[in-house]
Amino acid sequence: MNRCLLDWYGRCGRDLPWRRTRDPYRIWLSEIMLQQTGVTAVIPYYERFLAAFPSVAALAAAPLEQVLELWAGLGYYRRARFLHEAACKVVSEHGGQFPETPEAIQALPGIGRSTAGAIVSIAFDRKAPILDGNVRRVLCRLLAISGDPRSSKVEKRLWQCADALTPEDRPHDYAQAIMDLGATVCKPRRPDCQACPLSGLCQAFWQGIQEQLPQRATRKTVPLVQQVAVLIEREGRYLVRRRPLDGMLGGLWEFPSVAVPEGKTAETAARTLLAGEGLSAGLSPVGTVRHAYSHFRVELHVFACRENRAGMVADEEHRWLSPQELADWPLHGSHKKALVLL
Repeated sequence: MNRCLLDWYGRCGRDLPWRRTRDPYRIWLSEIMLQQTGVTAVIPYYERFLAAFPSVAALAAAPLEQVLELWAGLGYYRRARFLHEAACKVVSEHGGQFPETPEAIQALPGIGRSTAGAIVSIAFDRKAPILDGNVRRVLCRLLAISGDPRSSKVEKRLWQCADALTPEDRPHDYAQAIMDLGATVCKPRRPDCQACPLSGLCQAFWQGIQEQLPQRATRKTVPLVQQVAVLIEREGRYLVRRRPLDGMLGGLWEFPSVAVPEGKTAETAARTLLAGEGLSAGLSPVGTVRHAYSHFRVELHVFACRENRAGMVADEEHRWLSPQELADWPLHGSHKKALVLL
């Protein structure tokens, strides 16, 4: 099996920026960015990150705000905070050198077993199994494994299979080959079985059930949350505030906002928000934006008001910014969309 896979990889493997290096820092960066995000979206972020932080030491030395700013738009912002935290730990506990064992790598913030395996295999060319989404799909079809692949029972079996199939020889190439196979051939929908080097061994293909695997868990209903945001303007600048670092979307920025209590209108919630800021200015509705986060959807009702007082000075958690500055500021998703309403 492995020879067929590696021969295919030599002919058809993708030429990606992180494939041209054995630097564990670059491989780690690419693996974290590729979680929940496609290759096309990741490449420009990856290149900008390397330009700003060419080494793990440079990333550790950077302020978290700069890291979040470069990450803005990539989503799942906890990854950026873990990247920075892990880089600091590599510098403080490992002298700036990336550890080389799966156990030591997994001890770093935000790194799970599969990411650790990818780093060990690709950077250090040592056998370590991986089980990202692409590999999970390949193995479920190759071995016709039914059941929810995220359930503990099925996942345990998949890890056993991944370990058994990972070779001692050329694990660097094997890891990239099986991930590429899942990304380009054994795709979630309409897999190209005719081009697959493993179709002769694939049990799902021979049973004609390749499009039915992996079996998906029942999708939960995604809640819709009603929120308001107020564009408070003073002399052509707008007030934004930073979210707490330890919560959802931590460290990112937003316009003053609040959830709409059940039974209340968006305008009532907006006026309550203004009163909490010590303001009584007139409100004008300017529009509504919709955005989907990882676990909920939000409908953001946007209002505007003008503040003429000299109070509400800027500090570490608040800024008065022009529309031009806001365009490059690390606002989170729905509030980035609200910029079009300025």
